[in-house]
Amino acid sequence: MGRIQQAAAVAVSVLVLLASLAGPAAAAAPGYVVQPGDTLYRISVRFGVSMDAIRTANGFTGDRIYAGQNLIIPDGSAPVTPPSDNGGANSGGESIIHVVQAGETLFTIGLKYGLVWTKIAAANNIAGTSIYSGQQLVIPVGGEPTAPPTNSDAPTAPPDSGSQTPPPQPSTGSTVHIVQRGETLHKIGLIYGVPWPAIQQANSLPSTTIWVGQQLIIPASSGVTAPPAETPSGGSFDGRYFLVDLSEQRLYAFEGSTLVRTTLVSTGLSATPTVVGTFHVYARYVSTRMRGPGYDLPNVPYTMYFFEGYGLHGTYWHNNFGTPMSHGCVNMPTPEAEWAYNWSTYGTPVIVQY
Repeated sequence: MGRIQQAAAVAVSVLVLLASLAGPAAAAAPGYVVQPGDTLYRISVRFGVSMDAIRTANGFTGDRIYAGQNLIIPDGSAPVTPPSDNGGANSGGESIIHVVQAGETLFTIGLKYGLVWTKIAAANNIAGTSIYSGQQLVIPVGGEPTAPPTNSDAPTAPPDSGSQTPPPQPSTGSTVHIVQRGETLHKIGLIYGVPWPAIQQANSLPSTTIWVGQQLIIPASSGVTAPPAETPSGGSFDGRYFLVDLSEQRLYAFEGSTLVRTTLVSTGLSATPTVVGTFHVYARYVSTRMRGPGYDLPNVPYTMYFFEGYGLHGTYWHNNFGTPMSHGCVNMPTPEAEWAYNWSTYGTPVIVQY
């Protein structure tokens, strides 16, 4: 019996040794579902894992992720081997598949992924603008931008914009402007010294949306270059104030009717929109911590709260200004936020409008 007990003890020791060598490697890597407003940087900070490690574990390059995407979160101590770029459906970088939902258009899908809709049309060889519910579209989220279709029946208006009627004939003193890539009504207004609402009215535009190649009537200059910003009571501000235009994703700083400075910003996503109305700065912090569902951001620079948890502030976790990205705040480039912080004070009005 002594020999049997001794042999059993040796066997148990061997099993314990093998288990200790195996360690925790058998544990499954945790998964994470990307939330609206997440970035690869935020997720890496949250889990204490490098961005390269997350890229390797999920087999992609670049920083582009999207809401609803399932990510494998690897062990932070795991070695990192950058994945090779095998191209993709767009042969120019990464791509993902989007299943068209009821009511979606190429234009709205482009907004969701921060892409020009013509790029999606080109990646899927779509000559017109027609898509259908359930259709699988390649979304070219990486690589160089794809040129829009050049065929003769390629659209010159946004998808589902309906039949386009010719713009009204210019009156005496007015001119015709053809919209170029990257232009907005405000930018065009500055070129001609005309307030952008006057251009919108002259062309009977229902919103501030314009598209490349569109012909716009530019009315005779009125000598005004600042878009109007009015309080709910109809009066105008005489001192310093901020105007946030959600349609243009742009912040304007005014002193009376004089435009002092402007910058692209990123406001709230559709699920977490920025509040609309007239507010005033009630709290100011050179650096503060912001926490909420799905995010925890330390040292957010130059924050100016204007309504509850909504504020203007600098941004170090993304550089995608001009596209909605936030949980409701107005994300600004940090140098612009520093300038705005020093230019404003407690009580400075903040007008948020479409």
